[in-house]
Amino acid sequence: HVLEAEGHQVAFHDLYAEGFDPILGWKEIPKGSQIDGTIAMHCRDLVEAEGIIVVHPNWWGMPPAMLKGWVDRVIRPGVAYEFLEGDSGDGVPRGLLQARIALVFNTSNTPLQRELEAFGDPLQTLWKNCIFGLCGIGDFRRKSYGVVVTSTEEQRQAWLDDVRETVRQCFPA
Repeated sequence: HVLEAEGHQVAFHDLYAEGFDPILGWKEIPKGSQIDGTIAMHCRDLVEAEGIIVVHPNWWGMPPAMLKGWVDRVIRPGVAYEFLEGDSGDGVPRGLLQARIALVFNTSNTPLQRELEAFGDPLQTLWKNCIFGLCGIGDFRRKSYGVVVTSTEEQRQAWLDDVRETVRQCFPA
């Protein structure tokens, strides 16, 4: 609602509500392969986006399988990145996304300090370096909220307020 209130056009996707199929079949892997209409729509929305916001729980230091499947099927060669001609796979792909910023909001049942000390914050590395950085998005920000299981209604409301303010700051009218 914040983005629309600020005058932005929003392409919103709830993968579960859409019945998104997260399985990347072998037939859609080769370059130039046919992709179904749902994947084509998601790819189009991604390419046209001036900014990207992803919201998900921390699931064993990873996004849930549904979101990982979305990454596999939508953040694809020729859409989000490409390898330069003559590259045998040794090089770094060239990012194709025009979005100027990507925001990721996570909820977690692991305290942030423990996440950092025990695991090195794998979600930060995944989204910043392995996904958005390689796809050409230089401005990346991530916030994590937790511990959810022991949080109060007041804490959760404060987290939502922080999300709204962060979005407002990153996407001014």
